[in-house]
Amino acid sequence: MKAKLKSLFLVIIAIIGLQSCEDQDDVDFPADLKVKDFIWKGLNQYYLWQADVPNLNDNRFANQDALNSFLEGYSNPEDLFEDLLYRPESKYPNGAVDRFSWIVKDYTVLEQELQGTSKSNGVDFRLSRISQNSNDLIGFVRYILPNSDAASKDIKRGDIFTGVNGAKLTISNYQSLLSADSYTLNMADLNGTTITPNDISVSLTKTVLDENPIFISKVIVSGSYKIGYLMYNGFYANYDQQLNAAFAKLKSEGVTDLVLDLRYNGGGSVQSATYLASMITGQFKNQIFSKQKWNNKINEYFASEDAELLNNRFTDKIGSTSINSLNLNRVYILTSDATASASELVINGLTPYISVVQIGDRTVGKNVGSITLYDSETFTKKNVNRRHKYAMQPLVLKIVNASDFGEYTDGLEPNYEQLEYISNMGILGEPSEPLLGLAISKITGATSKRVQTNRGQALPTFIDSKSMGGIRNQMYLEKAPEGLLKALK
Repeated sequence: MKAKLKSLFLVIIAIIGLQSCEDQDDVDFPADLKVKDFIWKGLNQYYLWQADVPNLNDNRFANQDALNSFLEGYSNPEDLFEDLLYRPESKYPNGAVDRFSWIVKDYTVLEQELQGTSKSNGVDFRLSRISQNSNDLIGFVRYILPNSDAASKDIKRGDIFTGVNGAKLTISNYQSLLSADSYTLNMADLNGTTITPNDISVSLTKTVLDENPIFISKVIVSGSYKIGYLMYNGFYANYDQQLNAAFAKLKSEGVTDLVLDLRYNGGGSVQSATYLASMITGQFKNQIFSKQKWNNKINEYFASEDAELLNNRFTDKIGSTSINSLNLNRVYILTSDATASASELVINGLTPYISVVQIGDRTVGKNVGSITLYDSETFTKKNVNRRHKYAMQPLVLKIVNASDFGEYTDGLEPNYEQLEYISNMGILGEPSEPLLGLAISKITGATSKRVQTNRGQALPTFIDSKSMGGIRNQMYLEKAPEGLLKALK
């Protein structure tokens, strides 16, 4: 399908493009405008809301000189990029449409982060406001990465910190304090509802780490039930084969049910999400898992020429390797307010086919996906401009399921609400852990309260370590389609 997509996009050059391109082709532009020119032309062609942004209109500029004059009005590429987005969160905090497009100065770092490689000390954490209107923050450790600096230190899931390097953690200083390569966390105790700093500190140093998203994979036996438990923390394509191997082991052990833990999974590759859905099922080969909807000019061409290219279908292969499928008719998925993008795609894409029992908290609500755009004729990395390393990750498509449902920007609501309470976070993968425990009770038929109403110390997320590191709730195609629009000559 990828080869087919590539060849089709080469054809599209002759069919789709800017009306203004013809007037701009033979005009040179100053070298210092090249990055900005790349930003405008990339967003003009691919951006999902291109038609809603007047300055991205195909006929907005009569020629390259007119475009240059517009670009010269911006002091840096980041300001231009932000100004070309449709109702971005920075300008519309209470009514944003585009919450997730972003730009980077170094595409090498971006590529690594999209595959789970980043600079980290191994502490995966979330930050919350101490109270609703407070500017003071409190941090909670969600898990510790193996083979990291933190793995050798006295710090674990559920630990609390309120300061860094002796400074109280606030919304104005958290970024600078926690982005440093080395820092010391100042820990705290929880006594009832009171959080009190203590004398414990943990010094941490970041190194380049590859995070295996398959954090836990095990079988829990409860009576006659063999329950597979998989905690999966990121849809990284370079771990697809290892994910398939984990399913092979679950299958060989004869699991009767599956609990898929996506509570800390902010998303990733659309293809990896399709593979995962195919591993859970197996009986829906070649049926539609999800559908892509691009901006008007791209989507209309696909719809008229080859609508099949808009479909992501269940499969039984990863390349030439057979997928290990469990053929389940029901899956239990654990979620939180950090569950986003490709994770939500799995939930929504499976819903028309099998029973999806969602347990935990309402998800983020990201039903749109992106591609990486480089400064080259095809906006791919082929023949990329070597004079800079800027790249964009703009939203370019919306994804719906086989029933054409994709309206969940307010998040996917759980069937059974179970929050993570500071006082009882539990041990991940153990039946006593609250979210997993509730899932087991639903599988085995044990009685359990359907919805928790006492939110007590379950404070909403302000930001988490993955978002701070640059990856913010991603759902992306691994390669930008080639040849859709050549750079203007």
